[in-house]
Amino acid sequence: MHKFTHYRLCPHSRSVRLTLAELGIEVSQAEERPWEWRNSFLALNPAGDLPVLELAGGPILCGAYATLEYLAEERRWSSPQGRGLALMPNNTEDRAEVRRLVDWFGRKLDREATREALIEKVYGREQHQGHTPEVATMRAIRSNLRYHLSYLSYLADQRKWLAGDDFSIADLVAAAHFSVLDYLGEVAWEDYPVAKGWYARLKSRPSFRSLLADRIPGTPPPLHYTDLDF
Repeated sequence: MHKFTHYRLCPHSRSVRLTLAELGIEVSQAEERPWEWRNSFLALNPAGDLPVLELAGGPILCGAYATLEYLAEERRWSSPQGRGLALMPNNTEDRAEVRRLVDWFGRKLDREATREALIEKVYGREQHQGHTPEVATMRAIRSNLRYHLSYLSYLADQRKWLAGDDFSIADLVAAAHFSVLDYLGEVAWEDYPVAKGWYARLKSRPSFRSLLADRIPGTPPPLHYTDLDF
């Protein structure tokens, strides 16, 4: 069986988890705490990045971008659930737009909000007893997040899905990041109804069930986190 190494609140891991579920690919899971930098994990992926997907009888895929591209382009998955689901469009221009948005949400949103929120509210506490989030950092995160929610709202209002008419890995990457921020109680959905409607559609997909079941000891999600009609 394929083996998937991840951390449950890592947005990059979540984007691949969603993709695996959408394609109906079963994996065994091992959780890695990203702040520990264990030698055995670095031997698997010297970059130290999550996730890592070890395909049975196939390659070892390191990091979200290489893994998502491989999964989206590979057409030999045998699960009936995954057959016929295209997460990357065939048209070159459309593929470029998907990649642009994967970069936007997977890098820009991560750098400006998701990663720092995790450091302040989860990783810092795990590494240092008594850690509390820096007020100035959280203020900057929330300011950045409003910008990203406005852009998400614009895309969701203009298109059926974020990159165009078809559901793609751009939607999965964006949903993975917003699911982490939502778990941490940092998304003011009521101020962005169009973005909220898009997220509700993603949240209602069967692939989202395992994410909604995730819990971090000492950091419970808000009550609406699991509510499909929030």
